[in-house]
Amino acid sequence: MSRKKVVIGMSGGVDSSVSAWLLKEQGYEVIGLFMKNWEDDDDSEYCSTRQDWIDAASVADVLGIDIEAVNFAAEYKDRVFAEFLREYQAGRTPNPDVLCNAEIKFKAFLDHAMKLGADLIATGHYARVREADSGCFELLKAVDATKDQSYFLHRLNQAQLSK
Repeated sequence: MSRKKVVIGMSGGVDSSVSAWLLKEQGYEVIGLFMKNWEDDDDSEYCSTRQDWIDAASVADVLGIDIEAVNFAAEYKDRVFAEFLREYQAGRTPNPDVLCNAEIKFKAFLDHAMKLGADLIATGHYARVREADSGCFELLKAVDATKDQSYFLHRLNQAQLSK
């Protein structure tokens, strides 16, 4: 029986790095995927995409897993930022993180992961998914309620939750 392949979104931060380690420890074949979702941020005094990539690649190296970088900046601009501006101009206050999760992390990322042969995906979000007796997948709050991120994932559909 072959191991299930999990493609994990790796940001270079602690949460996704620990998630990758836990998955590897549980016997999964783990592949890292670093997403660049914005252009022209490498001149910032804050943590740049370049530094995030270096951190993610370093973690992957320590864990002994492959990692790939993909550029979803165009998708982010079209599906998240433009929608945010439209909603804001209409007098609403959209949450770009909710849009990003539904359109980038669990759409563009998921599509790319499937092309890599993924059985499952992971991101390091603080939330849980359970398959109900009915066969439907349920999004649940994180075990640690102080870190729960289920709100940011509430727009995910059944196909996305199943992965």
